[in-house]
Amino acid sequence: MAAQPSSETGPRRHAVQLSPMQVPKASDVLADDLRERIIRGEFPEGTALPPERELVSQTKMSRTTVREALRILEVQGLVRVKTGRSGGAFVYRPGKDTVADSVNLLIRGRQIRIPALLETREAIEPYCAQLAARNRTDEDLERLDQANTDIAADGTLADFLQANVDWHIAVAAASHNELLTGIMLALSRSIYDATDNQGFVDAEVRRTTLRAHRTVTKAIRDQDPDAANRRMSRHVHTYAEAVLEVEDRTTVTVPET
Repeated sequence: MAAQPSSETGPRRHAVQLSPMQVPKASDVLADDLRERIIRGEFPEGTALPPERELVSQTKMSRTTVREALRILEVQGLVRVKTGRSGGAFVYRPGKDTVADSVNLLIRGRQIRIPALLETREAIEPYCAQLAARNRTDEDLERLDQANTDIAADGTLADFLQANVDWHIAVAAASHNELLTGIMLALSRSIYDATDNQGFVDAEVRRTTLRAHRTVTKAIRDQDPDAANRRMSRHVHTYAEAVLEVEDRTTVTVPET
């Protein structure tokens, strides 16, 4: 009798679908590891990282990979590379300048226009003044007074505008909040760069600016947070209204006051 074919067959095969895998570059892995250790404080600011040859030996990565990782950290502001016999890669902790640079890139990259910059300043700067009234030091007051003295001087338009920016940055610095200071640093620079000052700043504008700055400075000196907030809010709001009114009339920007 002929053998019957077996009803059993081999294991059924199913089509297996795999998603593409994103494998990080070795330089990104090394940069991530060093970044976390810097941020956690394992490497204090100013610490010299091992020389390139030693990093290659320790990590078992190529010299190209090590160099690329250090370039990533340098762009991110976490190391500074010095050349020469005493050079190398040195740890740098981010500060207000790093914040300012990042915000400035956002402003420029997204082409954020002056109305949005003014809205942001109205939302932030009164609170900076409020914090300044609570946290200011004698050194902070000296910077504010010096800026006011420079504003009062009968100098050039450029001198007046720089002193004005210096005063606004000094208020933010007196808050002793690095994040707010960095944001205000970027805003002040961007508003300054985005304005056309000729024909707007006259003697009356200078007097009004100085008067407003002195009232805010007095509230900060007296450690009166509510008055500092209120006076700064009135100052920046009045300025914003004037800017937008001029923009509506002439479609050109005007200077920060």
